[in-house]
Amino acid sequence: MATRLGLGLPQMRQYDVGRDIPDVARAAEDIGYDSLWVFERILFPEPARQGLYGIPGLPWPDRYRSVADPLVSLTLAAAVTSRARLGTSVLVAPLHVPFQLARALASLDAASGGRVVAGLGTGWSRDEYAAAGVAPFERRGKVLDELIAVCRAVWGPDPVAYEGELTTIAPSVVGPKPAGPLPILLPANSARAARRLVDRADGWMPAATGAEALKRQWAELRALAEERGRTAPLQSVLRANTLYTREPCTADDRRPFQGSVDQIVEDLVAHDEVGLEEILIDLQGDCRDARELTDVAAEVYEKARSAGV
Repeated sequence: MATRLGLGLPQMRQYDVGRDIPDVARAAEDIGYDSLWVFERILFPEPARQGLYGIPGLPWPDRYRSVADPLVSLTLAAAVTSRARLGTSVLVAPLHVPFQLARALASLDAASGGRVVAGLGTGWSRDEYAAAGVAPFERRGKVLDELIAVCRAVWGPDPVAYEGELTTIAPSVVGPKPAGPLPILLPANSARAARRLVDRADGWMPAATGAEALKRQWAELRALAEERGRTAPLQSVLRANTLYTREPCTADDRRPFQGSVDQIVEDLVAHDEVGLEEILIDLQGDCRDARELTDVAAEVYEKARSAGV
């Protein structure tokens, strides 16, 4: 069975959100993409109290100055598609009130016929937490744990009841319910995060840092799942955040998924050998407009399938 391929939707500042998200979503489904994905950045601090990804001195990219809301973006995509799964990669979960996010995801899943995949993470930006976090940055892991538990409760049978540090749900009827099983996927960037994934989530959503590292991490995660007595198989979606260039990248230290279409496809082939179920290709950041994004996405898809991905 061929690896599923997903495409990131155009949320950034160079796009017309109301026009381009539906157009690209429709085109991507016609091309053959199996899923459509969004990410979350809620603000662009000036000056930032910390660098990109928390790395001192690393500037935030200018394209983060305007990023459309992820759930609004997926709703626009859901309205014009019928087959492609609709995923978040990722929602910074502790920026959301758990009960409200659980209901929003359930409503979107019900409206789209059971196509939602909830990729969740804890984020890294203290500025975003200061603006929108429901708890301090230092408690982000505990907030994510509670949010997952609230989602499981809200998506389950009525009456729903839950008692936690942030959320209290008196026995209640809460609808609509998801149309089907709504999977939760998590990154696993630490030992604690790996345990959370194995114990609480449905699957893994790693970033592409090289095929050999990915293969090692996947083996370690499956070994941990066996050690902790997990019986359900782990779902898996690789996040291939590209740095697309119109000419081949000649740098000696070329990063995975950095370069021309042919170089991106070369990296797809290498990472596909690890055996994950799905690869998300996010090309939006380096394309000038929706037309170029659609054209590049079509070329990547066709060449990847021709190469056996």
